[in-house]
Amino acid sequence: MSATITVTRADERFAFDVSVSDAKRETRHRVTLSQGDFERLGAGVTAEEFIEAAFRFLLDREPKEAILSRFDVSVISRYFPEFEKEIHAYLLSG
Repeated sequence: MSATITVTRADERFAFDVSVSDAKRETRHRVTLSQGDFERLGAGVTAEEFIEAAFRFLLDREPKEAILSRFDVSVISRYFPEFEKEIHAYLLSG
């Protein structure tokens, strides 16, 4: 079952509201992204595209209900050490 990811920039400069929905349920998340992480990992895409790619990465590894409701992108590597190496493939496949 494929999920729909919607990313909206929140009031803060690098904060985003993300909803992930499928036929059964929707989850909502508040995600922050440091400018440094974005510049280092997200070259060539918008911040919204980067956040969407990060969620596709997460959804390949866990159900949407397991994704934290509030987090900074930097914590993804704590749970999934391969994130920084693999995010580029997700950005290219977007």
